[in-house]
Amino acid sequence: MTAVVAKQMYAQPEVAPASVVVPSWVKDAVFYQIFPERFANGDPSNDPPGTEPWGGVPKSRNYFGGDLQGIIDRLDYIASLGVNALYLNPIFESKSNHKYHATDFLKIDPHVGDDATFKQLVDGCHARGIRIILDGVFNHTGVEFFAFEDLKKHGALSRYAKWYNVYSFPVAPPNKPNYECWWGYGNLPKLMTHNPEVRDYLFKVTEHWMRCGIDGWRLDVPNEIPHTFWIEWRKLVKSLDPEAYIVGEIWDDASPWLKGDQFDAVMNYRFLKACLDFFVLRKKTPGEFATALDSITSSYPPEVNFAMQNLLGSHDTERLLTLCSGNTDIVKLAWLFQMTYVGAPMVYYGDEVGMTGGKDPGCRGTMIWDAGKQDHALLGYLRAAIGMRKEFTVLRRGSFDTLSLAGPGTVFAFTRRHGDAMAVVVLNNGETQQEIDLPLPAEGLGNLWMQVWPTREQPVEIKGGSLSTFVPAYSGKVFIGEKRR
Repeated sequence: MTAVVAKQMYAQPEVAPASVVVPSWVKDAVFYQIFPERFANGDPSNDPPGTEPWGGVPKSRNYFGGDLQGIIDRLDYIASLGVNALYLNPIFESKSNHKYHATDFLKIDPHVGDDATFKQLVDGCHARGIRIILDGVFNHTGVEFFAFEDLKKHGALSRYAKWYNVYSFPVAPPNKPNYECWWGYGNLPKLMTHNPEVRDYLFKVTEHWMRCGIDGWRLDVPNEIPHTFWIEWRKLVKSLDPEAYIVGEIWDDASPWLKGDQFDAVMNYRFLKACLDFFVLRKKTPGEFATALDSITSSYPPEVNFAMQNLLGSHDTERLLTLCSGNTDIVKLAWLFQMTYVGAPMVYYGDEVGMTGGKDPGCRGTMIWDAGKQDHALLGYLRAAIGMRKEFTVLRRGSFDTLSLAGPGTVFAFTRRHGDAMAVVVLNNGETQQEIDLPLPAEGLGNLWMQVWPTREQPVEIKGGSLSTFVPAYSGKVFIGEKRR
């Protein structure tokens, strides 16, 4: 939904923590987030009335005709990025361009597509080795939702009277709501998920879409729904597909939801903040950046950290290039860190071709498909960085440790280890080139090391326990070493 600090509404019940198991595939995933209405218009025949020409100014209530067919038509492009998982913002029937005001969770919005088109999308993704997760908006509905419509019509006599919390009857208009709603927005009446009928309906919705072949859920404002609901909901999801991925939208410490009995991970907005503070705003030194990262990972079980959805932007934030004031070197450096760090990276559509935009709705512009307007240097860089991550298991599944470096406070370095392989990543977040000595762990002595980023060079024998190198401004290097038996 909107970029606001999440607030925990319900206390965690006193239950024994479950064993923490996350879907194995997520540890190797790179996500691509798509806002369907703004990605590609593949079927103009289903455009909403008043659809504006592609490339116009995004506004809260305008339409440009993006749909599921548009995503299908661009699946080869998506696959060419190297990503292997899609997260789609809501696609269910709704009177809004963002679809967070649902009128029916069991229907695809006709301006987005239909069941047959959705099946084609799921099949097309899976044929390319791409998983797909949907946005589950289970906290609230739109005022046109069938249950709320009935409530407005029949008042206290409605069979859905207890689906919502109405303070008095008749039901008031959205501009002066007399019912509980999300953050006071009358267009978003809140569902009473403790009601067995509401729970059964949402469970029916969940089962329906999972049987359509999706690979998991992103959950909208889940902190506003009781933990007890999510505990039972997870049991349903995992009974249908043990490898289904459950990721929640929690902006702060999410530890109450990540004990193994509710979510697998969350959208890692704490990661985003730490990266912005270091790479963009320069509010943190390398040491403070390391401390911030440690604060995040120490909050959660190790398995969870490998499944966290690490983002540098979303539909609720300013675009990364805008935050970097147009400096593509900073964007690239942040990407390099994202692609070499612990967790599942996520790229927001259009960032890879240099899209800009401020806060919602500015960050929800139409995808740039005109090759002459795309930043091909950025696009090539991201493809290469994703390719490197996919090539080396150590960058996806390895442990993480920071390296202490003497000298100017612009260089951040760390190691990843997995089996006999070790990676060393060094990032220079400064305006001048730095020459540094990288102290390698003792067990690394005698290893054969190879630079794999930004260029691949012949392996070199490291002697004396350190690796000397220079790193240009706003740049990074990655070295891979393997023990010789």
